[in-house]
Amino acid sequence: MAESRERTNIVRVVAASMAGTTVEWYDFFLYGVAAALVFGKVFFPNSDPAAGTLLALGTFAIGFIARPIGGLVFGHFGDRIGRKQLLVLSLLMMGVSTFAIGLLPGYATIGLAAPLLLTLLRLVQGFALGGEWGGAVLIVSEHGDPARRGFWASWPQAGAPAGQLLANGLLALLAAVQPEADFIGWGWRIPFLLSAVLVLIGLWVRLSVEESPVFKAAQAAAKAEPADESLPIMQVLRQYPREVVTAMGARFAENVSYYIFTIVVTTYATKQLGLSSSFVLGAVLIGAAVHLATIPVWGALSDRYGRRPIYLIGAVGVGLWAFAFIALIDTRSFPLTVLAVVGGLVFHGAMYGPQAAFLSELFGTKVRYSGVSIGYQLASILAGGLAPIIAVALVAATGSGYAISGYVLVAAVLTILAVATYAETRHRDLAADPAVRRSPDDTMAG
Repeated sequence: MAESRERTNIVRVVAASMAGTTVEWYDFFLYGVAAALVFGKVFFPNSDPAAGTLLALGTFAIGFIARPIGGLVFGHFGDRIGRKQLLVLSLLMMGVSTFAIGLLPGYATIGLAAPLLLTLLRLVQGFALGGEWGGAVLIVSEHGDPARRGFWASWPQAGAPAGQLLANGLLALLAAVQPEADFIGWGWRIPFLLSAVLVLIGLWVRLSVEESPVFKAAQAAAKAEPADESLPIMQVLRQYPREVVTAMGARFAENVSYYIFTIVVTTYATKQLGLSSSFVLGAVLIGAAVHLATIPVWGALSDRYGRRPIYLIGAVGVGLWAFAFIALIDTRSFPLTVLAVVGGLVFHGAMYGPQAAFLSELFGTKVRYSGVSIGYQLASILAGGLAPIIAVALVAATGSGYAISGYVLVAAVLTILAVATYAETRHRDLAADPAVRRSPDDTMAG
């Protein structure tokens, strides 16, 4: 009976986390796809088409700049007052900003105020997402059976392709059934406005879960011992410098490759190859469905074989697949384009599935929210935030999609170095502080 209650509890926690991450990633990726297809025409019409796309993708990157700030703020309060309250706030912020984008008039109506307000709302999105990820994966990682931590913690990660599936599915449907002029004029707004419904569902599920038991135990223990009054971020930088670098390095190939395979592919296929938006959105839609199904599988495999070997399979895989990815898309064949996206996202899942458990295992409970948020979000600026701009610029400068492949390969090498030089973490006790107490088999490699 106790085992049944525990399983019911972890399933409820996973559902709450995944519901929130799905909504937040839906909002975030909806912006990315719209930036590639629509925003250049709606908010930057005085620019030539290529410059307008770059400016629109620039506002996409601005959201990444706000993410580490959100990670700092949410991490600080998440380590002080708990995970649950901050998760509710992040979901509200993301939902309101996305709904507002759907109502925002274009440049033709309010002039320069349109791109300025778009940028401001994008900053709010980035700030909210910066605080969302750490809390969502921690509240799952800190519940349930440690032996299955990789599997359970991978489900909030699956919220990313679930959100991508919803965002691309709606945009693909609208692009397919609407004339181009109607889609540019008003059709793109519908998915942004529908975000309000998804937020209400996410809040209803998220408010039903309990606070992390590991966090509550740490709070109780802190009352019986002298407290470190320094800011959690300062404790992270002082006690866990190597772990922060490892988290950032682990994120690099994962983040770069994901935006290449799901966002940049849209720009490359439509602008460089002259394919229709429905063609490429359909391919990404199928890829997101496969990605969603494989992430928990990779998470479960990391419980069996370890975080590091599974993660390295993904890093090596995306570095090599990036060249096949361009070759397949350049055929302009829909089945081969689907294969390109699916292959890339399967390898990406080998990193993304174990990632939540891996990063959670790097830091102690008192600063875990701050640690995972900063390591995760700082890498987002250098990796995901710049990936679309760098990729588009590389293609413009060289005229070849293989410049993108080289870019992904460099990112993969950085991730391989970061992960391969750090020890296996799957047996770590989340209630312990890995900066202070490690078992002989749980030390850093080298």
